[in-house]
Amino acid sequence: MLSWLALFAVLALVAVMVIVPRLGGATAYTVLTGSMRPQFPPGALVVVKPVDPQHLRTGDVATYQLESGRPEVVTHRVVAVASTLDGQQQIIFRGDANNANDDPVRAEQIRGKLWYSVPLLGHVNSALSLQQRTWLTWIVAGGLMAYSLSMFAGAWRDRQREHA
Repeated sequence: MLSWLALFAVLALVAVMVIVPRLGGATAYTVLTGSMRPQFPPGALVVVKPVDPQHLRTGDVATYQLESGRPEVVTHRVVAVASTLDGQQQIIFRGDANNANDDPVRAEQIRGKLWYSVPLLGHVNSALSLQQRTWLTWIVAGGLMAYSLSMFAGAWRDRQREHA
């Protein structure tokens, strides 16, 4: 029973961190600061799915690049959607625990809208590189296959003994 629980826990972790985001075209990020407390404390895993910035509304939680083309991102809540005089969309974000708005964000900086989050799992996400998460997925899948085969082989052996 304990081995089944451990196996299920590892499988659930891999599914939440790697498989589901990959299948859904999403990206997993780790919350590093307390700016989104209490809903998303540091160490939470947030999974963000690409979205057309035109579909973002006030109250949505989304991830954006601090600077266009740079890897650093922030996950905050949309507090306003506006347009510049030349018609470009600007999105204003603010962390739930912050008192001030972030600088206006252009549509091309948007990485996606929050799909789901899991408390504390971000610590594991931060500890593993993308390559390590990929290897972990293959190892878990292989382990599950080997475990299933051993269970089937044991059941087959028991059935053969009963019939002999």
